[in-house]
Amino acid sequence: MKIKLLLLTVVLGIGSVFANPPAKKRILVYTKNGKGYVHKNIPFSVEAWKKIGEANNLIVDVSDDPAVMNTENLAKYSCLVFSNTCNDIFDTEQQKQALVDYIHAGGAFVGIHSASDSEKSWPWFATMVGGKFKRHPAFQSFEIKVIDKNHPSTSMLGETWRKEDECYYMNEFNPNIQVLLAADMRTVKDSEKEVYPGRTFGDYLPLAWCHEFEGARVFYTALGHDSKDYIDPVFIQHLTGGLLWALGENPKESHSKKKSRK
Repeated sequence: MKIKLLLLTVVLGIGSVFANPPAKKRILVYTKNGKGYVHKNIPFSVEAWKKIGEANNLIVDVSDDPAVMNTENLAKYSCLVFSNTCNDIFDTEQQKQALVDYIHAGGAFVGIHSASDSEKSWPWFATMVGGKFKRHPAFQSFEIKVIDKNHPSTSMLGETWRKEDECYYMNEFNPNIQVLLAADMRTVKDSEKEVYPGRTFGDYLPLAWCHEFEGARVFYTALGHDSKDYIDPVFIQHLTGGLLWALGENPKESHSKKKSRK
């Protein structure tokens, strides 16, 4: 009789698990651009993020409406992805504060390409992203040095990655970032290179990094200018690895674990 009761308990327990599967994590892909240059890659990046979400059991919401930046709405999301946002991307101070509160609550953030050229007059935002866009030379092929091969966003790469892209020159770097990729400046053609960055960073300029910031995990990559990037398997792996790291879903990687939400 005891055995029958035990088996019944196990069966009911299994049934309960299947009846109430774990809720999918939800991410918000935000694509707002203020006045100024707007990347043509945005619809392609959105489709890529939808496919990344489908492949990783994530719900993906997409918006370019600053009204989504409120505390109640952001509480639904495990990660915010600012995919090629640029210029002024918030309408009110309350929206900015909602982002600050989300980060302080242990949220995750992923910034792509011109996300570092967003909200240029807001120092906190640049510090959170990890750096601030200054300028870039012409779109070209150049070599990228893989600084950290153990991170899930770079583990598919060799020692170097030759890629066509805009080599973003940035400043106001957060000193706590863990650099993952760096442009080999010796391979970048730019007649104004000596004006900036010159020898400020030696031969290598940070292009992608991760860090923990005020309770949140942040991943940023300056790459991704070309629409074709968003159907390139290597670049998709780069984005996917960065997202999963930000979500804290990489038990084998050596970087620090995501802090729990407060």
